[in-house]
Amino acid sequence: MGLIDKVFTLLFGNGTNVVRETAEVFRENTEAGAAREASMRSQALAQHQAEFLIPKKGLFDRFMDGVNRLPRPAMALGTLGLFVAAMVDPVWFAARMQGLSLVPEPLWWLLGAVVSFYFGARYQAKGQEFQRSIAQTMARTSMVMRGLDELRQAEKTPARRIRPETMARTATRESNAALDEWKRIEARKQDN
Repeated sequence: MGLIDKVFTLLFGNGTNVVRETAEVFRENTEAGAAREASMRSQALAQHQAEFLIPKKGLFDRFMDGVNRLPRPAMALGTLGLFVAAMVDPVWFAARMQGLSLVPEPLWWLLGAVVSFYFGARYQAKGQEFQRSIAQTMARTSMVMRGLDELRQAEKTPARRIRPETMARTATRESNAALDEWKRIEARKQDN
């Protein structure tokens, strides 16, 4: 084995490549980088897909999900139905309301507790949102009152007629076709 063969074996050896390994310290191996990038993308896509997969639910779970969605629409539609019933058949409605008056007070308390716990979180969030909107409205009240006072004052003050001569003095040097036409119309009115 000659000297050149020994140098090439040392540099590009039988299992190790000193030149490639040294170069990879300063510059990424493009092929290995592409493999890592492809692996990372496929893992990200798999994670993204897992977030959107709908777990297979049994019949009972689907039934309970449907039952949990019923109370709010049922209460809203039931309340609207009471208004319709009161208008369509007042005697029938009055009989039902008489029946409600016989419900004992502890049962009303129990119903209130159930409704409060069921709708409590939503009520609290909406109540806080409502309070913020009331505060914003109250902050604008003084501005609105000033505007109303100005409108009332303007209503009491007689309207001033602006003469074309006044407009001509306040107009800029540039020609305004609409203003010129208006001046001509006003001048004709005053001549008549």
